Amino acid sequence: MNGEAKSAFYQKKRAALAQFEELGFPTPKNEEWKYSNVRDLISTSYNFNTSDTLSSEDLIDLRMPEQAANILYFVNGHYNAALSTMVSSTEQIIIDSLQNAYKNNPELVNSYFDELVKDDTDAFTSLNTAFAHDGVFIHVPDNQTVEHPVILRFVSDAREENIGSQPRNIIAVGKNAHVKIAEAFRTIGEQRSFTNVVTEINVGEEAGVEYYKVQNESENAYHIGTTQVRMLDKSHFYAATVTLNGKFTRNNLNIVIDGEHCEAYMYGLYFPDGTQHVDNHTVADHRKPNSESNELYKGILRDKSKGVFNGKIFVRPDAQKTNAFQSCKNIVLSTEATMNTKPQLEIFADDVKCSHGTTTGQIDEEALFYMRSRGISKPEAMSLLMFAFCADVVSQIKIDSIREYLENVIAEKLSEK
Repeated sequence: MNGEAKSAFYQKKRAALAQFEELGFPTPKNEEWKYSNVRDLISTSYNFNTSDTLSSEDLIDLRMPEQAANILYFVNGHYNAALSTMVSSTEQIIIDSLQNAYKNNPELVNSYFDELVKDDTDAFTSLNTAFAHDGVFIHVPDNQTVEHPVILRFVSDAREENIGSQPRNIIAVGKNAHVKIAEAFRTIGEQRSFTNVVTEINVGEEAGVEYYKVQNESENAYHIGTTQVRMLDKSHFYAATVTLNGKFTRNNLNIVIDGEHCEAYMYGLYFPDGTQHVDNHTVADHRKPNSESNELYKGILRDKSKGVFNGKIFVRPDAQKTNAFQSCKNIVLSTEATMNTKPQLEIFADDVKCSHGTTTGQIDEEALFYMRSRGISKPEAMSLLMFAFCADVVSQIKIDSIREYLENVIAEKLSEK
């Protein structure tokens, strides 16, 4: 504790550890983890205290997109200042590592740390709160529009041993402020990596936040991430989560719509193959009237991969005149691939418009036949149809460099088989 055991910050960490000890790791008997068994993940040892020796030359093979942005690198969970670049003024936005921010302004950091997830009953969230050693702290003051996006790049260096990291990101956006934020997760090396990340996003009144999460990790990468969002009156939140690669992935996106006239949009895309496992859990919790949420998730599954989608919409008694829509669509290309979907609505108000639906099927044979009759080979026709299937989500990504990067990677991935 370094002499700070009595601080409010560490008291929160101590309480989270006690909660984790009570919860224990989840099993398939837990309804929220029914289709996602973490036994293989937790049966392996990981080093959470490695030194940061990564250089810019080591990143070349990762083909990170170039762009004018505030780019922060975290290697094995530790902030790397040498690789990072800041372009926005401190008047527009305050960006710092969580460690530095706590040293420089502990009261401000503590006012946001663990405030959105403190009642979460997920064991991995409690584990992160108890042991998070670094991450980012972002504060956008009232009435500021940040021109350049903030890109958080988390790299696991698993070349020598199994690596673990537990980043904690705190993002506070003031009244009538606007910012674009992206999280990218990559892996170097063939050893196992385990990332347990928690991001808390406070969206102030009339504020706008665009949030993108891109995972393109290794075949031995295990990833569990929770993003918790709270929206106030007239705010706008826009999220896209894209999972390109990884052994085991669990994404939790929970949005509490705690204001009137809010708009929340959630997009997701995933491509498991081999024996990969991708699980997306989402929550849109409407607590005040006159707000709207829209959700679209799409997946393409191959080989012996497994996919899970569990989407919940809550409409509380006071949330009259809520519009909430949810859709999950999947293409399964193998008889051995599995997709489990569970859309849910819990409505406690009577003046609302809500809908949910899910479809899982194969490539449209008529469209495939039409394209082949025009001289297009079957593999190329299937790639084109699948790319068009993804376009509804990819086109929603408003940071050009990220969208172009994803278009190229997706095209390569779809043409592999």
